[in-house]
Amino acid sequence: MKKALFVLSLFMVGLIVNSQVVLSDFSGTWNSNAEKSIQPQGDQGGENLVANQEPNLLTVERTRTGQDGRSATTTMNYTLDGKESINTSQRGDSISVANWSSDGKSLTIETSRSMEINGESVTMKLIEAWTLSDTKTLCVASTIQGLDGDVKTIMVYDKK
Repeated sequence: MKKALFVLSLFMVGLIVNSQVVLSDFSGTWNSNAEKSIQPQGDQGGENLVANQEPNLLTVERTRTGQDGRSATTTMNYTLDGKESINTSQRGDSISVANWSSDGKSLTIETSRSMEINGESVTMKLIEAWTLSDTKTLCVASTIQGLDGDVKTIMVYDKK
């Protein structure tokens, strides 16, 4: 009986070890690759980001340079357990929920922000899918659901 329990416990430990998913780590300094990215016409400004990933938190600092040459930096924090994260910026509060794919290779972040436009309350929604094609290339596919329909972009970043 003891031998059977021992064999069963070894089998269960093997199942637990094999069932653990290794999550992608997006940490690093990333520079946008304009040649590989797909952006809407007229939106060819550069964007770089610094990501710091901890077991349950992804902090993303984005620095975007507009066509006028000015740069602006925003910092967003996302919990990685499927719970809501609230970030405050000049445009107001945004609520985000981040969820891992079943294989742990991609992270989908859904963000909504309510704001006033021409006296009306409008909610904008952003869906981002983060994936690493290799250890040096980050791809963020985004869909912005706005007043004029969906706008899709694919930003490719090279690790610095």
